[in-house]
Amino acid sequence: MEKLIFIVDDEPSIRKLLTHWVRNQWGYEVVVFDKGLEMIKELEQNPSLILLDIMLPDSNGVELISRIKKYNPNIPIIMLSAQGSIEVALESIRKGAFDYFPKPIDSNRLEPAIKNAISNYELHKRIEELEDNIQGQYSFDNIISRDPRMQVVFKLVTKILDNDITVLINGESGTGKELVARAIHYNGKRKDKPFVVVNCASIPRELLESELFGHEKGSFTGAYQKKLGKFETANEGTLFLDEIGEMEMSLQAKILRVIQQKEFERVGGNETIKVDVRILSATNKDLKEMVDKNEFREDLYYRLSSFPILVPSLRSRRGDIIILVNHFIEKFNEKNCKKVKGVSKSALKLIYDYDWPGNIRELENTIERCIILTETDLIDEDVLPESIVQPSVNMEIDKNGAMFSETSPIIPFEKLKEEAIRHALDRTNSNVVEAAKKLNIGRATMYRLMEKYNLDPERR
Repeated sequence: MEKLIFIVDDEPSIRKLLTHWVRNQWGYEVVVFDKGLEMIKELEQNPSLILLDIMLPDSNGVELISRIKKYNPNIPIIMLSAQGSIEVALESIRKGAFDYFPKPIDSNRLEPAIKNAISNYELHKRIEELEDNIQGQYSFDNIISRDPRMQVVFKLVTKILDNDITVLINGESGTGKELVARAIHYNGKRKDKPFVVVNCASIPRELLESELFGHEKGSFTGAYQKKLGKFETANEGTLFLDEIGEMEMSLQAKILRVIQQKEFERVGGNETIKVDVRILSATNKDLKEMVDKNEFREDLYYRLSSFPILVPSLRSRRGDIIILVNHFIEKFNEKNCKKVKGVSKSALKLIYDYDWPGNIRELENTIERCIILTETDLIDEDVLPESIVQPSVNMEIDKNGAMFSETSPIIPFEKLKEEAIRHALDRTNSNVVEAAKKLNIGRATMYRLMEKYNLDPERR
């Protein structure tokens, strides 16, 4: 679409010359006015630039700047004047004009000025669109649920949007805890400030302190330059501490100090850094139980859980399964250029009856896989994962502690290992360290097996 430029000048020769340059030589669409007030009435056409003469028969161009900016503060205005006065130029710029050109106008200077002005305007529009998309993506209308328990979550969230109380979001892996945190931020008073995420489980413990607080050059081996931490990056915004239960006790004390005193020092530094950050945290663990076992600081627990929110599992709100399935079909149809219309009755029953241990994340990944595999307009049983299609069998424990079933088929050992890795990653929210711990294997072994079976933890 061609960019539209308004030309406002009462001299016919100037209008003709500018029109020739702007339309014929530089390729922009043009609307011409000889009066300023007539131009004001046509701002709904949303010009990308206005070339505005200062001396007009019905108005003063400098005074019109305020009226244009009131309609749209980002529309660039290039002022044109035969007066050639420095005072007039400065007054125009002070009022918000993008640039100023004395007459006679130099076309070699005007063309790049127009391009720069329009480029700057398009950038402003793009940023606004992205901000609107972000806020829309995490608005409550887009956290899809009709279940009464989720409506309670929404109601709780609305109570805390415009204050800075610390929030602890509890829930199983894959229930959408980060989505709730983003909704709190992007609908609250800090929505125009940074939202910074730190996954406490995915960062090695020895590096997490530097990640949070930053470090000074030379503070440890490999610290070749100063680094700002996430607290500084999130200043005036929100810091989301995901999987907070994985944080070691010594670091918990430093987090507590930041919450209480709103200050910290970088690793290896002596300068006290002041910050204004809202803290949201999430966990799939029972922090109160960890406190009782001396695995989590009691004082930090009570600081973090000033306002607890529990996100229910998908199996406890099965009424949302069908709604989510339809949403994901629409989403992945668009992504994969497919035209799947829905799910067959038999496949839908299997999906509804499945317990979804990985919750919404597992359901989303399953529907994406089905959309890719299906060659018809309905998702049927043949494209569902085996774990959903095959009913679980009652396993017994023999005298050696092994699980078996007389009716279950013999599964190759390699397949059992692969499925064990997949299941562990699903249940631990793709936390490789925690999955390795649950499987009772070393971290290096875990990574080796993931590479062998071509498993990417981010795509679980």
